[in-house]
Amino acid sequence: MRERGNRVSIERDKVEVGTPSEGLSPEAAQIAETTAADIAVARKRGAARILAFGAHAIKNGLGPVLIKLLEDGWLTHLATNGAGIIHDWEIAFQGETSEDVRKNVLEGRFGNWEETGFFINLALNVGAWEGLGYGESVGRMIERESLFIPDKGELLSACAEAADNPGRAAAAADLLGVIDEFSLDSGTMVIPHPFKRYSAQAAAAGLDASFTGHPMFGHDIIYNHSMNLGAAVGRCAERDFLRFAASVADLEGGAYISVGSAVMSPMIFEKSLSMARNIAFRESETIRDFSITVVDLRPSGWDWSKGEPPLDSPDYYLRFNKTFARMGARRFDYAAADNKAFLLALEQALRGQR
Repeated sequence: MRERGNRVSIERDKVEVGTPSEGLSPEAAQIAETTAADIAVARKRGAARILAFGAHAIKNGLGPVLIKLLEDGWLTHLATNGAGIIHDWEIAFQGETSEDVRKNVLEGRFGNWEETGFFINLALNVGAWEGLGYGESVGRMIERESLFIPDKGELLSACAEAADNPGRAAAAADLLGVIDEFSLDSGTMVIPHPFKRYSAQAAAAGLDASFTGHPMFGHDIIYNHSMNLGAAVGRCAERDFLRFAASVADLEGGAYISVGSAVMSPMIFEKSLSMARNIAFRESETIRDFSITVVDLRPSGWDWSKGEPPLDSPDYYLRFNKTFARMGARRFDYAAADNKAFLLALEQALRGQR
């Protein structure tokens, strides 16, 4: 995979904790301070503190900052898309990520890399059998630097019990097919990850914290590999969506931060919140006392405290604002800012909240 010429080297491009934040507007800097205060209050209340982010946070070398926020207990849940999972894994595996898409598409080589497709798909196939989520499956592989391939007899026994547990039987049959097609031996497969100290997924696995992956079919390069099975992806991704929804259900008194995720974060959040509120209303409870902070690069000229902009306003089509503005949170703020500058400012502000 090194032959593809990666653009990001984590040892060169990593963002160290304590690096000064540069380039934030006064408004964005104030939002970072306000968000830090909300997170500190939420931690005292034992409420959820969720950070959802796009893949560029990983590509920009922010793994150490995300890890620090987890280790210090400021966050209870990290969520990203399929690309975020991949970049984090590639960094842990080889210390590099991010290929030259323009060049490799022209040559029919984009995404067709054996290691990424093989190991991530294998982790998902094994995780689907073990009952794990998407991020958990990959995070455990990184943290343990291995995967356990079950004995074929165990899988065959599970297949024979399809009437009692059809889901487990189906996952067993899928993994059995992978084992046969790729001639895998049972037992522990050692997979060194020499740069795992930069992996937010591995850190979450080690801390037993929530790190969920929310992929979309066909969006990621692992779909190029012959080991990819939609059923395994679906099983793991469904578990992660439900785990994310469970965190959202704990948001009363909490804080939600969405950084650089124009589609994934708002889409999974609105469905999860609706599910959580449906259950809460049945128990005469509410989920309204929480804050939402959204960070992205595009400036917004609309005052979101006034509600939704009209259809003829370009801001109406900023999904990452329009969706969150509808959610009925106690506070909703949008910061037009670089993810690196904002997350560094947030971590610095949280150190002042101890």
